[in-house]
Amino acid sequence: MAWKSRTRSLQVFDTELSADTVEWCPISSRHKFLVCGTYQLQKGKGEDGGAPSRTGRLYLFEHRHKGLTSPPLTELQRIDTAAILDLKWCHVPVSGMVVLGLAAATGELQLYTLSESQEGSSNLQALNSVELGGDQLALSLDWSTGRLDSSDVRVVCSDSAGRVSVLSLDEGALTTLSQWKAHDFEAWISAFSYWDTQLVYSGGDDCKLKGWDLRISPSSPTFVCKRHSMGVCSIHSNPHREHILATGSYDETVLLWDGRNMRQPFSESMLGGGVWRLKWHPTQEHLLLAACMHNDFHILHCQQTMESNKGACPVVASYILHNSLAYGADWSRLSLEEPAPLSPPASEPKEHFTDGDGHLRIQYESPTASFDTSLEDDCGQYIPEGITPPSTSSNACHTVTPNDDASSMSFLLATCSFYDHMLHLWRWDLAPAETQVETNVC
Repeated sequence: MAWKSRTRSLQVFDTELSADTVEWCPISSRHKFLVCGTYQLQKGKGEDGGAPSRTGRLYLFEHRHKGLTSPPLTELQRIDTAAILDLKWCHVPVSGMVVLGLAAATGELQLYTLSESQEGSSNLQALNSVELGGDQLALSLDWSTGRLDSSDVRVVCSDSAGRVSVLSLDEGALTTLSQWKAHDFEAWISAFSYWDTQLVYSGGDDCKLKGWDLRISPSSPTFVCKRHSMGVCSIHSNPHREHILATGSYDETVLLWDGRNMRQPFSESMLGGGVWRLKWHPTQEHLLLAACMHNDFHILHCQQTMESNKGACPVVASYILHNSLAYGADWSRLSLEEPAPLSPPASEPKEHFTDGDGHLRIQYESPTASFDTSLEDDCGQYIPEGITPPSTSSNACHTVTPNDDASSMSFLLATCSFYDHMLHLWRWDLAPAETQVETNVC
């Protein structure tokens, strides 16, 4: 069965400072909360210029179901901080607390808790922080709890000095367990294997992907891979499929790996634009979200690739409305109860023709006066910007199969971009082509 894919803008928020990371809360009773982190480089003042400073701001939003005519995100709080490089919620409560980790330009790992007052208002409160040491930036963090295991809560961080640190969290107290030099230059990313949390992966500006076993001395990696031709900046362990690892790089590729054989990836997908962040969907094991810096945000469908252990993953949806570096991206776990909004009626077709074989359509005007577009081929398949439209032969439309027997599926996502300092809330609707609820004007 062919499935029709549509992305639609719901809300745009100006973060004022350059936005680089967004995260939806993964804890079931707090799925409606979203955080966004910003990073701003302030040039020094005076004749000699002075030392630049890096400032940031942490935003807390709440998603509220207010119908189709009101922006769904409400800002609850903003906290001025050091510049923020990464944010991650712990996937499970820690001593009853909902905990957010922040990688700061001061070289600190900072922790916040999400608290609710008796009046029902929610806010973030500082819990704890630890310096990773030296004069460097904390660049990334990941929790060991990706499969919702709360028995041993740890966090791994990487920094601009090329080091990786592993810390434990017990009742709000952070303890550094180990720290080592992992890369020659910036260690852009570090991540746990969610299936064996004694295994840690790291990627750096030295173009190397490395593995580490915390049960033995971290001075010697379990493997060193140079398959990426430029800096490795994204790693995410699939929480649903054991041994599956996704990595992204400035070389514009997404590689899928079997953790039992790290000599060669089993899949390579060229996306265009450096792949800064990768996120597996929290419930759909085959869906992978990619933030591609100079080439927008894309959703890859990896089912056939993972089953056959070969081939590239097709892009089944893209979001192209950001006007700057695509950095932060995350899936929401909220269910979308209302149907997809219909396109506004028009007396004339709202259609523009591109230089290729696709059609660029304005689909939905949002409450913020932004609009969404999709480039489609004659089969209704999405054509990512900058990619040549496929031919309309019998194989032109891929079959996209959800993980269950649902008649249609809808997903809520948040993304942010850097120099235009924008946070976007959008939805992706996936439905059988013959049951698409919209009337398309051709």
